Amino acid sequence: CPCAGPALPTNRSMAAATATTTTTVAGSMVATGGDWYLGVDLSTQQMKAMVIDDNLNVIHETNVKFDDDLPEFGTQNGVHVQSDKITVTTPVLLWVKAMDLLLDRLKAANLDLSKLKSLSGSGQQHGSVYWKEGASQTLKNMPADHSLHKILQSSFSVTDSPIWMDSSTTEECRQLEKCVGGPQKLADITGSRAYERFTGNQIAKITKKNPDKYKKTERISLVSSFTASLFLGNYAAIDYSDGSGMNLMDIRAHEWSQQCLDACAPDLKGKLGVPLPSHSILGSISPYFVKRFGFNSECKVIAFTGDNPASLAGMRLQQGDIAISLGTSDTVFLWIQDPKPTLQGHVFCNPVDSDAYMALICFKNGSVTRERIRDERASSSWDEFAKALKATSPGNNGNIGFYFDVMEITPAAIGVHRFNDRNLKVSNFSDETEIRAVIESQMLAKRSYAEKLGYKVLKDTRVLATGGASSNPHILQVLADVFNAPVYTIDTTNSACLGSAYRAKHGLEAASGQSFANSVKMAASPKLAVKPNCEAEKIYCPILARYQELEKVVWCSS
Repeated sequence: CPCAGPALPTNRSMAAATATTTTTVAGSMVATGGDWYLGVDLSTQQMKAMVIDDNLNVIHETNVKFDDDLPEFGTQNGVHVQSDKITVTTPVLLWVKAMDLLLDRLKAANLDLSKLKSLSGSGQQHGSVYWKEGASQTLKNMPADHSLHKILQSSFSVTDSPIWMDSSTTEECRQLEKCVGGPQKLADITGSRAYERFTGNQIAKITKKNPDKYKKTERISLVSSFTASLFLGNYAAIDYSDGSGMNLMDIRAHEWSQQCLDACAPDLKGKLGVPLPSHSILGSISPYFVKRFGFNSECKVIAFTGDNPASLAGMRLQQGDIAISLGTSDTVFLWIQDPKPTLQGHVFCNPVDSDAYMALICFKNGSVTRERIRDERASSSWDEFAKALKATSPGNNGNIGFYFDVMEITPAAIGVHRFNDRNLKVSNFSDETEIRAVIESQMLAKRSYAEKLGYKVLKDTRVLATGGASSNPHILQVLADVFNAPVYTIDTTNSACLGSAYRAKHGLEAASGQSFANSVKMAASPKLAVKPNCEAEKIYCPILARYQELEKVVWCSS
């Protein structure tokens, strides 16, 4: 096995060997390749754009911050929280006006937008947009001397779009699960049990509470396909990957589940359109953007996807990889071939390989819990924390802890629970044991839930770490040991937007059989941080089994 030791520098690709030109962008000299690609990300609080060249250099970035740049809509953090505190929406015209402003800023940067060969994008997952009858004709005939905001101001049957933060559809969730045979059956079909934020349940609520608005709806888009529709000048298809986050799509058949559609709303299939592979070329850009902003008329629009799938593309995950964001909450991204949906986590179609899948698992108790233990047991010092980790051996002499300061998602449990090497509950650990216990338990949970969803640690598995704690090599060493795989660190700043730009390039090349990995091979490689200890697998395999059994005890007592 690859023994632990100092990380070796990784080689960057030979991008410099490709012929480049030099251009002035926003006042600075940048070496660029011939063709350019645009990535756009419509997230909760802002809309971003990123232009890259053939060598995957970032040429330009810009953004529109909703609260600051569009104060007339009165949003806070990009949303409106209604009086019930659980209904959360965003005005759809805010997003349209943000697009106007974003493109104005791209044009003002003196970018030659005619060099853009293709574009793609991403949107916050689960949110939905409701196009009014006749909106398709409006999209197809947009006059270039008017703003998008003015052209489309009467094109939506629902003016405030429900978004991922909404949790007002519990009744609809239970009804959907009942109609298909229970939460596990729904997860088997769609990749997830029913969640309040998922689009099918939001559509069901609108159908029930506002039947007239639903009846007047010609097309329902996700936030991602809505943005693509603006660029296309026509209704854009929902892609397989973002469509997996709706509780409506059969993730294995890559088509809408009629059973789920019927449970949510009448005549829904026609309003959603036919889903397409995430690398699909939807068509050429609308003449509106050619005339108003100088795009090339041959610029292709590649299917847009969700922000989490686009982040997987931005991090350039490959088969066998796992990406772990160590932040306020910890998030795990998985590339899997044989998914096994459970009641925890989500399985989506893979955005860069239609024959594969991705999974997403969130853990609420992340850095805040790590920092609490640091403050209580290591005098608020990461140096002292590191010394404690080094002073204890992998496996922590059989001691296992569970640290759920707030109600955890996976599993649904709360409180601090400590067990000794005989699986007996104890009231306290020494400082050093407690410090190792919190880190080991968090990493064991990630491997446990990843494997439940069908993930397998392979010989060439890489763990890609990001987030605040990824700068701590001692925490990363525990991560490497638990997964028995080397850990690499990556910069994921604006990963969804970057992933969208990568996908724009790949979409053109996929038709000829080019893999996504080959399309982006010139991007900078992740940096090797740590390797697992040689005895890691022998130590942690039995501990993982014990952890899973003890977690059942904790869950039952919470």
